[in-house]
Amino acid sequence: MTIIQTYFDAFNAGDTDAMLDCLTEDVAHHVNEGVIRTGREKFADFNAHMTRCYRENLTDMVIFLSDDGTRAAAEFVVNGTYLATDEGLPEAKGQTYRLPAGSFFTLRDGKIARVTTYYNLADWVAQVSK
Repeated sequence: MTIIQTYFDAFNAGDTDAMLDCLTEDVAHHVNEGVIRTGREKFADFNAHMTRCYRENLTDMVIFLSDDGTRAAAEFVVNGTYLATDEGLPEAKGQTYRLPAGSFFTLRDGKIARVTTYYNLADWVAQVSK
């Protein structure tokens, strides 16, 4: 099993500590529509916020790994429920959404050193605004 699969299995289990175990201390977390967060502590803070506002499960996962093992990517579908209003976004009323997304990774010493995640925010807003 790759570190990427372990990371996503931990995500689907809601196990932030297991996710953190997959990361380097200086991980660079590039979030969609946000600033880069550096370090495991900021990653943990972000996950706590996300857990409060969203319940998500990733399906249809396809993982790609470069031949030299330093880069990886994953394509998946986010199946979610909007639990609590996130600042600057529509009001949460328990809306559900299904959103294609992808993540890109830099790997170093068997750990994830960079996570970059992309999805279409306009698509998500349209789904939760219905």
